[in-house]
Amino acid sequence: MDPDLIFVIGLVLVAFSIPSMLSAYSEGRAPRVSSMVIVLAGVMIVYAYNTKPGGYDFATIPDTFMGVVARYIN
Repeated sequence: MDPDLIFVIGLVLVAFSIPSMLSAYSEGRAPRVSSMVIVLAGVMIVYAYNTKPGGYDFATIPDTFMGVVARYIN
């Protein structure tokens, strides 16, 4: 599987699980599922970083994200 795709999926999972975690905290529940999703997303991001030669920089994250989205939309 493409490391860029794994990286982008990990970023999207983190973005979706943060509001879920905040909602669980505000309602007094334990954020079990969102915590597991964040751990899974972290593993995906680290795997993609280690698999891609040269890794990722903060400056290349938007280009990588848009490249993956454009590749799978077209």
